[in-house]
Amino acid sequence: MSVTTAELAPSEPTAPPSEPSSEGLSPARRWERPALALLLIGTAVAYLWNITVNQMGNGFYAAAAWSGSQNWKALLFGSLDPGNFITVDKPPVSQWVMGLSGQLFGFSSASMLAPQAIMAVGAVALMYGAVTRVTRSRGAGLLAGLVLAVTPVVALMFRFNNPDAAMVLLMTAAAYCTVRALPRASLKWIVLTGVALGFAFLAKMLEGLMVLPALGLAYVIVAPTTLRNRLLHSLAALGALIVSSGWYVLLTIVWPADSRPYLAGSKDNTFMDLVLGYNGFARYLGKNHMGGNAKNPFELPEGYQIPKALEGGGFGNGPDRMFTGEIGFEISWLLPAALLAFVLVLVSRGRRPRTDLVRGAALVFGLWLVIDGVLFSAMKSGMHAYYTLAVAPAIAGCFAIGAYEVWRRRAEAFGGVGGAGLILSAGIWGFVLLQRNSDWQPWLRWTVLAVTVITALGLLVLALPVAARWDRLRGRATTVLLVVGVIAGLTGSTAYAAATLPQSHTGGGPTVGPPQPKKAGPADQFRKQLETLFGGQTDPQLVTLLQQTNTKWSAAIDRSSPAAGLELASRTSVLAIGGFTSEDPVPTLPQFEDMVRNHEITYYLAPEVPLPDSWRVDPKPGDTAAPAQSGAKQGIWRPTGNKEILDWVTAHYTATQHFGYMAAYDLTVQPH
Repeated sequence: MSVTTAELAPSEPTAPPSEPSSEGLSPARRWERPALALLLIGTAVAYLWNITVNQMGNGFYAAAAWSGSQNWKALLFGSLDPGNFITVDKPPVSQWVMGLSGQLFGFSSASMLAPQAIMAVGAVALMYGAVTRVTRSRGAGLLAGLVLAVTPVVALMFRFNNPDAAMVLLMTAAAYCTVRALPRASLKWIVLTGVALGFAFLAKMLEGLMVLPALGLAYVIVAPTTLRNRLLHSLAALGALIVSSGWYVLLTIVWPADSRPYLAGSKDNTFMDLVLGYNGFARYLGKNHMGGNAKNPFELPEGYQIPKALEGGGFGNGPDRMFTGEIGFEISWLLPAALLAFVLVLVSRGRRPRTDLVRGAALVFGLWLVIDGVLFSAMKSGMHAYYTLAVAPAIAGCFAIGAYEVWRRRAEAFGGVGGAGLILSAGIWGFVLLQRNSDWQPWLRWTVLAVTVITALGLLVLALPVAARWDRLRGRATTVLLVVGVIAGLTGSTAYAAATLPQSHTGGGPTVGPPQPKKAGPADQFRKQLETLFGGQTDPQLVTLLQQTNTKWSAAIDRSSPAAGLELASRTSVLAIGGFTSEDPVPTLPQFEDMVRNHEITYYLAPEVPLPDSWRVDPKPGDTAAPAQSGAKQGIWRPTGNKEILDWVTAHYTATQHFGYMAAYDLTVQPH
């Protein structure tokens, strides 16, 4: 049997080209291995190039990576500080990678972020391997890897230090293992699927398992063995998942709680409370981040109100969430085309045997996309746009397999019409997204629209029966139009990903695309003030002060983000009171008093943000006066969650120094 791999679909003289085999691939053509090397090396170069422009990325996770580079216990548990008081609010897999890199090469922006970029290369290689195996087309595999690499949210998050990159790499590995398991109902490979999902869970908890229903259903439907064996194999994979993730859960249970850091985000210092509560159903249902909590540290003093223009709008939930706002720019460029591709494959291969591998792979990626897309769309709150990185491999897989199927049938009307649909959906939606940022490269959107519309119309014309008399010419023209149309359809996503790479991304909400002009005015000035509260800025004199301390923690401050910023600036351990949202019940006032008496903390830092007079409001008739903030002056806002500790400190100590919007209380002097 000879196979021509210069095309997306293999050509077989003795068998229909529509029957990809589960056997090994035929020898690669001359261009195929260099093309794969170019794809992987190109991804590595693009993602590693000038990666330190992102500095410390998200300081919250950067502080944990630094802590892990300094202390093995901090590395094991993902502690925010080397003193091991509290963890970040996620499991530690991502911190293990960055912390170990810091231990090996010294902690820096490069040693922290470079592993994330290398994960992108791994994810692209896995996409290539998965799609190539089921289609026996290296061209289709290269397309899948390319689509993943040029997705804007991938270009953003695989150069950033959030745990999403590690999670998505492991989810992609799980999909690859499932694809490997399908041809022979391989118990080994489906068990490896469970192992990969177990570690995805340890990267970002339940979000890492969102792909599980798709993989499980695809295996039960497609694997060529009895239903009993398929179910038993699935149970074995579930057991592997439990073992590969459960060991860490068990570790947090058997390790004495008083000798490990508090598990941030949990109410009772247990891992499963964090999984099911703060990072699980509470987040999904909109019950997180001080929702309905009377102890809101961001409540303004009496007589002040935040202007409506500054109130966060968030991302509304509903069927259009995945297509609108920042989420649309990050993930939706090929989303309509991927959904159409999924449908086309199901229709085209509807009469195939249950064990059809191409349809099986389409189920892997298509169900992944549909299930996760619905879950994201229905999520009530706590939704960051970059969460959608979790469906980027699904979009790449669907699009590539759909493109393979229309290429395979390009001599038929189905191939022409289906190809035109894929190209039009990619081109028109790319035009819509580029139109939303109409000041940036205005020529690009019209070029994308014109080329995709022209190629799609050409494919439709060639699909007409009247054109059948020119079979050879039609075949060549269809080939050219499909290639040109796919390239044009990818242009918008590629351009936005390329615009994302050179930008500096820091903080908790990075965005894609070209830089946006900053708006000047009172709102911008207030946001700069808030950077202190979220660890974005630190006063050099305060940093020097902390570096001169010799206690276990140089300072204590409310919330993890400012504590992380101070740690990274001073390279000293800072105690984060209340964790990320100020709601974690640690330390209690008695615990804090003991720490002070034992000379474990040198300074207590209290934010003091001056409020503009324009925020003053007249009290409404019948309003009950809100309690005054501890130690507050007129027009000074102290966003502090643990009022008990603030009250105790201000009652027993006097602020000795002020740094910008921060008051420092020396806890080593004799109290009042």
